[in-house]
Amino acid sequence: MNEIWIKGLKVRSQVGVAAEERQQEQELHIDLCIQPPAPFAYMNDDIMRTIDYDAVARRVQGLSAEGPRHLIETLAADISRLLVDEFHAVAVTVEVRKFVLPETDYVAARCRLER
Repeated sequence: MNEIWIKGLKVRSQVGVAAEERQQEQELHIDLCIQPPAPFAYMNDDIMRTIDYDAVARRVQGLSAEGPRHLIETLAADISRLLVDEFHAVAVTVEVRKFVLPETDYVAARCRLER
């Protein structure tokens, strides 16, 4: 299996169940595991045959900043759908980490989607 990984992408988002939590943007960290439409061996060193991870990072940051959401689960699902629909990924795993609970490293939601 061929995968492209983006680890610890920092995004800004208004997310939280409580209205006061959604009023302020907060930093979230996102890990992306993306299976491109073609095996690496068939890409012939051509970026047009793979998934441009810089474009993915910028698009995910933009999507994360769009409108408030109640759940990081929703954001994970939205990002998964974006990667499959817009970047033609065969499969993706998205993990969104939020730093909100005291005495924890983070809370996370993970979503896997296959085309």
